[in-house]
Amino acid sequence: MKTIQAYRFALDLTPGQERDVLAHAGAARVAFNWALVKVKAVMDQRTAERSYGVPDEALTPSLSWSLAGLRKAWNAAKPGVAPWWGEVSKEAFNTGLEALARGVKNWADSRRGARAGRPVRFPRFKSRRRTAPSVRFTTGAIRVEPDRMHVVLPRLGRLKLHESARKLARRLDNGTARIMSATVRRGGGRWHVSFTVEVERAEGAPARPRSVVGVDVGITHLAVLSTGELVDNPRHLAAAQRRMRSLGRALSRKTGPDRRTARRPSKRWERAAARLGRAHARVAHLRRDGLHKLTTRLAREHATIVVEDLNVAGMLANRKLARCVADAGFAEIRRQLAYKTGWNGGRLLLADRWYPSSKTCSGCGTVKTKLALSEREYTCQACGLVIDRDRNASLNLAALAAEFDTAGSGPVAARGADQKTRVRGQVATKREPGTASAGQTGTVPPQGRTTNRVLAKAH
Repeated sequence: MKTIQAYRFALDLTPGQERDVLAHAGAARVAFNWALVKVKAVMDQRTAERSYGVPDEALTPSLSWSLAGLRKAWNAAKPGVAPWWGEVSKEAFNTGLEALARGVKNWADSRRGARAGRPVRFPRFKSRRRTAPSVRFTTGAIRVEPDRMHVVLPRLGRLKLHESARKLARRLDNGTARIMSATVRRGGGRWHVSFTVEVERAEGAPARPRSVVGVDVGITHLAVLSTGELVDNPRHLAAAQRRMRSLGRALSRKTGPDRRTARRPSKRWERAAARLGRAHARVAHLRRDGLHKLTTRLAREHATIVVEDLNVAGMLANRKLARCVADAGFAEIRRQLAYKTGWNGGRLLLADRWYPSSKTCSGCGTVKTKLALSEREYTCQACGLVIDRDRNASLNLAALAAEFDTAGSGPVAARGADQKTRVRGQVATKREPGTASAGQTGTVPPQGRTTNRVLAKAH
């Protein structure tokens, strides 16, 4: 099974190497901004000519938005725009032109409805100070040295890694991996190199081939599994909030940049901004590490994982819960499970966004009309089942796997998966009170009451 995955390593650059990388990143930014000026000028000119009644055949010739068209225009103009173009790799200019071509295409597709998701804005100019320096190499000498502590990139030469690249080197030596591109980027005060690799992976199999688990994500507990396991939410951002406030106050006292007066930031402001950036990067790294460990364990152990299609963007609109929701990383959990289940021979099922997993009794299937967020314990008026709200939702999600197999394909949209929750007393699926859901054995034990605030869900 061939897959595309990334290997990311930290770099230890010398001052001279850092200047070279910054020069390549600056060349990419120059090419991007130049091409954006040309595209905007042609678009504005054609719009003005149409307003004057000029026929379409007499309009100013349009500029191709494709990478090939932008590259052709750049090669013709680069001697005058960037006379120093020979000092950096051609891949630097290709990085900026490719980013613009992709951005303009996404904007055009979004305008005509060919792209799903939020509307995409027209590309904006890249700032030297606000844009993270980055450059991507797709051709030339890209390899990992035999000592596995150095990599070689075009024009940049031999760069030292902060950590061993033995995992990637083993695949390269065995012939089960092929490097397609390498991206050098600075973030959180460090330089990293990311290799996009085509990997030949062996067909995996979960440890429990017939296991079905429902995963209900939340804030008090990051995940509640239908097996009864509770995964604690580490709350990395909340733990670092005190230090971040202190660093933010220290930064505000320094002389920062001012675009109105063209004032440059002081050295102390730059050092304070770097300290704050490293604190944010540490939180992001801790969150990413925890989510990877959780999703890897679930994908390797269970054959079928059922999660909800949550409206995370809508949850972030709630100002009281936005920080907690962003800190938990619900969308990242689903994204990682999507590809890791494929790697390990499992499958990921998505419950419809309007499926009332919390309002449905996991014992008899009765659906409540309303369930307040303050009710942390689910009490069924039909069968008398008393169970923790999140555990009840995870059991209902696990039960959807059997209905998905019956439906055949597509998203799970069973038992009230629409915008209206059916009235109390309406039974969706006949099941004996107190019995376990699909993939589970034994009875559903009552859970203790949870008093902490948890996630506000779409249902």
